[in-house]
Amino acid sequence: QVQLVESGGGLVQAGGSLRLSCAASGRTFGSYRMGWFRQAPGKEREFVATINWSGSSLEYASSVKGRFTISRDNAKNTVYLQMNSLKPEDTAVYFCAASGAGFYRPEDYDYWGQGTQVTVSS
Repeated sequence: QVQLVESGGGLVQAGGSLRLSCAASGRTFGSYRMGWFRQAPGKEREFVATINWSGSSLEYASSVKGRFTISRDNAKNTVYLQMNSLKPEDTAVYFCAASGAGFYRPEDYDYWGQGTQVTVSS
């Protein structure tokens, strides 16, 4: 069992930056692929980024590639999402998730945090 708690969301102007954190409980954190997803009002939850257990494999949605960076610190049981050059269309609730397998689909992930709101003003 893994429990996930996101933090770091907030209100930022377009072009600004935020760093999201996701703290995990459980001794098996280091064995999980971790992902970030987001959900805007009236839209489906969408993939943002994913990282494998060692941090050697990273994947990004095309809409955030080059602006967002996912990373993890297994010693701290934490995964991060550094978001730069934010745009109003990045406004959403951001969720971290843990998975034993799968990459891009929400249904591939077994554990979810409660989400943190990111609002980008124009």
